[in-house]
Amino acid sequence: MKDLLSIAPEVLDALNEGAPVVALESTIISHGMPYPKNLETALSLEALIRENGAVPATIAVINGVPKIGLSEAEISELAQAQSVMKLSRADLAICIAQGKMGATTVAATMILAELAGIDVFATGGIGGVHKGAEESFDISADLGELGKTAVSVVAAGPKAILDVPKTLEVLETQGVPVITYGADQVPAFWSRESGIPTPLRMDAADEIAAAHLMRARLNISGGQLICNPIPKEAEIPADVLAPLIAQAVAEAEAAQINAKAVTPFLLKRLTELTEGSSLIANIALVRNNAKVGAEIAKQISLQRQK
Repeated sequence: MKDLLSIAPEVLDALNEGAPVVALESTIISHGMPYPKNLETALSLEALIRENGAVPATIAVINGVPKIGLSEAEISELAQAQSVMKLSRADLAICIAQGKMGATTVAATMILAELAGIDVFATGGIGGVHKGAEESFDISADLGELGKTAVSVVAAGPKAILDVPKTLEVLETQGVPVITYGADQVPAFWSRESGIPTPLRMDAADEIAAAHLMRARLNISGGQLICNPIPKEAEIPADVLAPLIAQAVAEAEAAQINAKAVTPFLLKRLTELTEGSSLIANIALVRNNAKVGAEIAKQISLQRQK
């Protein structure tokens, strides 16, 4: 399988040595933030992971080649490219077969990370069950991927635009452990608290690493979701966001925006409605997740060597 992948030398050396590696998605570059903020954020995340003792591996498909670790030039190209495919499990193979450029969502990043042998993936927030899914059946492939693919994903909880309780129910059905890092409530992306008690709480990276390795020993399929609350100084309280999210969702419905276009529309609209504060919070939370991801990856590496 690794013959399909182009693994950057720095990443390949780390994997061969059993050193810690943290995967990063690329939809945050192509579909999550405007240029040049997307480029600045992507490069700063890689630098932050290195500062915290791990090797970053930003993942994307460039001209049909699945890349595990992008060069600065490739990140810059992706940040400015137009008509980049947004890749999930359904269309990853098609993008590769047709030689196109694609940015990986949580699901596609997990697939390629596992193929490369990467245990940990840091992202912003996971997709999930959209509001009104009982009629639209709009449920992200991220949830099914977490039930299949053995990667520990660090996120600031489900995106606040989602139906968080239903998202947690689907994760439970998929057998995915939802672990909140150092808190008793599941965070909701821009907000530290969702009002929903966490199914599991762990307070240290070594605990999370031990659980990841034990799942492998027990041959349990699927990954772990580590919900890492946004730093307190960067959060936007849920009661402030709720009416703005409701407005953005109503606008999306009125414009008949659906499927993969929903999340980028809602995130962009919330950036406008919050006068940019949601984008600032988004950058803060993904940086926080990258640091925690590096700590977990280091612990997995250490425990494997014992």
